[in-house]
Amino acid sequence: MKNTPVQLHVITRIVAFIILAFSVFLFFAGHNNPGGGFIGGLMTAAALVLLYLSFDLKTIKRVIPFNYSKIIGAGLLIAILTGIVGMLFGFPFLTQFDEYYHIPLLGETHAASALPFDLGIYLVVVGFTLLVILTVAEDDS
Repeated sequence: MKNTPVQLHVITRIVAFIILAFSVFLFFAGHNNPGGGFIGGLMTAAALVLLYLSFDLKTIKRVIPFNYSKIIGAGLLIAILTGIVGMLFGFPFLTQFDEYYHIPLLGETHAASALPFDLGIYLVVVGFTLLVILTVAEDDS
C-alpha cells in the first residue's frame, strides 16, 4: 500500500460512499426522471476510481476482484435481452412496458421494463470506464 495519510483514506471512504449512494438514486430515478443507467454508471465508476487513486491498484483489486470485460458482456446481454422480450410478444424491439402492482407492506408499486435495460447500460458503462482507466493506469510504457 502507498504511504498516504490516514485522513485521505477516511475521507475517500466517506466520499466514495456518498457518491455510490447518489449513483443508486440516479439509477432508480432514471426511468421516470433524468438519470438512469448511463449517469448512474458514470457516478459508480467515479467512486471506484477515487478509491483506486487513494489506495493502490493491488489493494483495491484484492478488495474488488471484478473482471470488467465480463461485466461489459453481462450488461450487453441484459440490455439486448430486455429488447428482445418485447419482440417475443409481437412488439417492436425495445418496447417499454410498465405496470402498477400492489405488493403487501409496500403498497402500490410501479414496475417498468426500462429498469432492466438501465441495469444493462449501467453495467456496460461501469465496466467500460474502469477497464479503460485501469488499462491506462497499469501501462508501464
